[in-house]
Amino acid sequence: MVKISFLYPHSKGGKFDMDYYLQRHMPRAIELFGAQPGYRGAAVERGLGGGAPGSDPAYTVMCHFLFESVQDFVAAAKAAGNELQLDIPNYTDAVPVVQISEVVSVA
Repeated sequence: MVKISFLYPHSKGGKFDMDYYLQRHMPRAIELFGAQPGYRGAAVERGLGGGAPGSDPAYTVMCHFLFESVQDFVAAAKAAGNELQLDIPNYTDAVPVVQISEVVSVA
């Protein structure tokens, strides 16, 4: 299984509309990705702080999608990625960092 993470860097004064993201963007992403083979789920996290007490988080929001394989994600992204990418300015001015990881253990 693989996890595709979209990490939205924190910046002072940066825009991130969490309501729009949770009520419009993510339901559409789940609808589009969920229609594709290999989709296994999604999770959204809000950054609360960094490693030092009182420090800002490295990322304002982190979104993770699970797929059976990288190939499944690539196919889903080809089918839905353009629509989702065009929606980004509606909720943030941040440029997401994308990380593809292999899930090697789940407790």
